[in-house]
Order: sequence, then C-alpha cells, then structure tokens
Amino acid sequence: MALEKITSISGTGVYVEGSDIDTDRIIPARFMKCVTFDGLGEYLFYDVRNDTEGNRKDHPLNDPKYDGASILLSGINFGCGSSREHAPQAIYRAGFRAVIAQSFAEIFFGNCATLGVPCATASAEDIEKIAAAIEADPSIEITIDVEEKVIRFGDGSVAAGIPDSARDAFLSAQWDPIGELLDGAPEIEKTAGALAYMSR
Repeated sequence: MALEKITSISGTGVYVEGSDIDTDRIIPARFMKCVTFDGLGEYLFYDVRNDTEGNRKDHPLNDPKYDGASILLSGINFGCGSSREHAPQAIYRAGFRAVIAQSFAEIFFGNCATLGVPCATASAEDIEKIAAAIEADPSIEITIDVEEKVIRFGDGSVAAGIPDSARDAFLSAQWDPIGELLDGAPEIEKTAGALAYMSR
C-alpha cells in the first residue's frame, strides 16, 4: 500500500504544559509488554493522568472539552530520555496526528516521522499564543502546514520549524522506510530471482 503525501495536518488541540517531558512519562515502562502497539493509547501519560488506584486526576487529557483533539502542544525537549518507540506509538494510538513543541529529542522526532506524525517546533511565545487560543476555544482548528512551514489557528498564524529532510519526506510520501520496502517487494523478488546464486 503506497504511502500518502502529508502536506498539512488539521484538527483541534490540547496543551500539555511542561519541559523535558520524557518518554517514560509519555508511556510508563510497565505498559511496554505488549506484542503489538495496539491499545497503547489507553496508557498515554498514564501516571500523571491517574492516581495510584487508577482514578482520573486533573489533567488536560482527562478534560472532556479536549476530547477528540488530534494535535498535541507542549514545551521544550519533548520526548527526551529513553529512545522507546512506544512513546510516539502511544501518541499515535491515542489519536494524535501531529505534535507542536519548542524542541524535540532527536530519536523521538524520527520515530514520529516514520509514523507520519509531523513534529513542528515553535517559539515559547508562539506556543503560548496557540495555548491561549485553545484555552479560549477548545474547538478552534489548528493546521500545521508542512509545505509552507506555518501553524495556523483561527485568525492567527506562527512559523513552524520542520527540518527540510522530514518536510521533503512528508511531501514526497517517503516518510516510512519500512513502508517503502514493503511497497517494493515485487521488484525485490524480481531482482532476487534474476540472481544466479539465489536459485541454487
């Protein structure tokens, strides 16, 4: 199945405030025993969303007014710590399709990119503007324009930082190397079949 070009992502947003939010906070290690990534979204930010008995606490992701949000907004150095792929998978399985933060840990950024989840950077001031807009109107549509490198929200817009390598991959539908490999399976088999040593 061919990958789709990702030119922009639109949806409502939720602001999870904080700096240096690491992958263990995003998905605690004890929930990483799964064989597949299915169901990981249920445990996104589990320990800060729930008390020790599993009861919901006061947290933006527990607030009904942000139900259905697909764009996650946060602070500096988001996704730091362990390189676990489960963190971006949990974000994706929880329904988020893009993340906006001041900066990202490099491996986390790469893992998000291969899921087709753009990570866009914005200044602290610009994130405050977007967060204020979300607080004032949780239904406001946020658009990350990958092609133009702009974040739009209501009547406002701010610059989005997206590395050219990731931007080009999204725009050319080449953001998942494994997906590309699977799409090329017929050509791989054809080439392998033409090699004398493969038929022995």
